[in-house]
Amino acid sequence: MRQFLFEQLNPNDHRDASEILLAACPHYDSRIYVFNSACARFYAPSDLSGIGGMQTEFIRSMPLWRKEGPQKDCVFVTTNPEATGMRALDIARVLSFFSFRYQSELYECAIIQWFDKIGDAPDEDTGMWMVCPGYLPNHTPHLTIIHIDTIHRSAHLIPIYGTNAISHNIKPCHSYDAFRAFYVNKYVDHHAFEIAS
Repeated sequence: MRQFLFEQLNPNDHRDASEILLAACPHYDSRIYVFNSACARFYAPSDLSGIGGMQTEFIRSMPLWRKEGPQKDCVFVTTNPEATGMRALDIARVLSFFSFRYQSELYECAIIQWFDKIGDAPDEDTGMWMVCPGYLPNHTPHLTIIHIDTIHRSAHLIPIYGTNAISHNIKPCHSYDAFRAFYVNKYVDHHAFEIAS
């Protein structure tokens, strides 16, 4: 979180957060407010519903959903605003939404786990991009804090099934942990089709 604050307060410093020493980062020891969901509003001109093509969807990150288990949705995160389609976006799984105030400024954030793209183009057979959970060089999950303004909208991932039998004990809440790679489902709706091509 201190590295996130450093990035927010020093937007022209383009170092990776892992390169910034904690001693150089602001200290924070006040309240943090945790939320189970966030609302994404985005412009969808191809959809006739809504005012002027605006759409709203909820992105959830909660410890218990319908008494079945946790729900940690995946999202498209804008990482390269100059590019288009999936080259402008990355996929992440939201582990928690939270907000806090620092020097009178409100920061609305998400703790995420990054997914890495497999290859630099969509799969030839399905037309869908493939991703896998991201890990740091020390083999720990690649987690970070992002501002929620960088979240474009929710993403739907389909596991890439192997040749082995799948356990009947896997529940939907386990699927992101039970598989090693996923398709970014651009066929889930026409908004996803427009941005995930």
